[in-house]
Amino acid sequence: MENELLIVLLIPLFAGILSIFSWKNTRLQKYIFIGGTTALLLAAINLLNSVIAHEVITLQSAGWGAPYGITMVADLLSTIMILLTSITAIAVAVFSLSDVDQSRLNFGFYPLMCFLLFSVCGAFLSGDVFNLYVWFEMMLISSFVLMALGNTKPQLEGAIKYVTLNIVSSAFFLAGTGILYGLTGTLNMADLALRLSAIPDQNLVTLAAIFFFIAFGVKAAIFPLFSWLPASYHTPPVTVSAFFAGILTKVGVYAFIRFFTMIFNHDSVFIDNLLLITAGTTMLVGVLGAAAQMEFRKILSFHIISQIGYMIMGLALNTKLALAGAVFYIMHHIIVKTNLFLVSGVVNRLKGSFQLKKLGGVYSKYPLLGILFVISAFSLAGFPPLSGFWAKFILIKAGLEVQDYLIVTVALVVGFLTLYSMTKIWNEVFWKKMTIEEESEKEISPVGLWSITPMVIPVVFLATITLAIGLFGEPVMKLAMMTAEQLQSPEIYINKVLGLNE
Repeated sequence: MENELLIVLLIPLFAGILSIFSWKNTRLQKYIFIGGTTALLLAAINLLNSVIAHEVITLQSAGWGAPYGITMVADLLSTIMILLTSITAIAVAVFSLSDVDQSRLNFGFYPLMCFLLFSVCGAFLSGDVFNLYVWFEMMLISSFVLMALGNTKPQLEGAIKYVTLNIVSSAFFLAGTGILYGLTGTLNMADLALRLSAIPDQNLVTLAAIFFFIAFGVKAAIFPLFSWLPASYHTPPVTVSAFFAGILTKVGVYAFIRFFTMIFNHDSVFIDNLLLITAGTTMLVGVLGAAAQMEFRKILSFHIISQIGYMIMGLALNTKLALAGAVFYIMHHIIVKTNLFLVSGVVNRLKGSFQLKKLGGVYSKYPLLGILFVISAFSLAGFPPLSGFWAKFILIKAGLEVQDYLIVTVALVVGFLTLYSMTKIWNEVFWKKMTIEEESEKEISPVGLWSITPMVIPVVFLATITLAIGLFGEPVMKLAMMTAEQLQSPEIYINKVLGLNE
């Protein structure tokens, strides 16, 4: 079982090393990346099956038992996140074949993507607070270079904003880590969960929780710590922004869920209220920001912020159904948001712009692309029977069960405003007619959609998954409920990591 966990880390690491040794052969790098992401997907499925059978799988490095050594842990939440990461990675790998230009390939695009995958998987599997910090820093380095790769002015401006706020996040992370170590003498997450409740001065524990709240808040782009995201996610190639949109902010959400269900475990009413207020304001501010934009990827970027609010809402309500809703929402959102960014890339390839006012007539010439957009856009807005409807339904039901009507009202209003933004994109990009003169002046590639097959296949692939989650959602819901049960029973994780009751 330990080997199944280890191989998930080794696949992207070795793919990155092989890509570096193939530095001058960018064609070989493409094959390595596609092969590596495919292998990662298979390994993630295998790991998920093992975790379902055994609940929690641990790996103690160099034979040092917890809490003294470096511990890697695979439970349902972390394994689901790795599976979603691998699905996203294989989609953007195929998309990159037509999207990433040769100059970026020459400067290490594929090795950087491999090492970013490696650090993301490491963050999901980390069982130690300091090592989670190390994985975060590796993610920051890889993602910063990928964002700046190309050296255009908008990219550099976005990358500087991105890295500056994330460095601030790292400072708060280290400060919180220092407090925890000073209080308990350990940084193993399972050991921390046991020791923190015995600390006499719980005010210091709350202070540490606030530091981590800020650190993860920047990573997840919650209100008011989100400004770096809409300033940066529209600047790199679509392959990069699609992977960032789908995965990177969810690493922050994952850390929120991990820390505030196990280490801090809702012991502070102040933190619970802060989570709930943050969820509501993040939803509202994100969707209002999207409504004000007229650039395809900027609208989608603000909607990342808005949808993060739903995930934090599930954590804040902290019931079994709410946590299951948060997990379900993460699964839905990663697939849908990645796909919407990929659709924007296809539109840009066909029409030469991301600006809504410069676009139009896409549905009349490319009806399949319009249908693929509608599937993901309506899912994001919460239309039945698509995946987004069930994700929102679960969270709203959880809110009604605890009689928190204010957050339920906010969630419903934000759903309608999301529909407004998606309708705006549909009207401007797909439905609006263009004159013959405009068509001849603006269209870049007056050819059939399948002439850019590497861009279309991943869009069809992700749209199919979205439909499957919506139409056959019961197995997904069962998996989300099993994950919520694990999150509400942290002793399963703790006992397995520390070897208790064995």
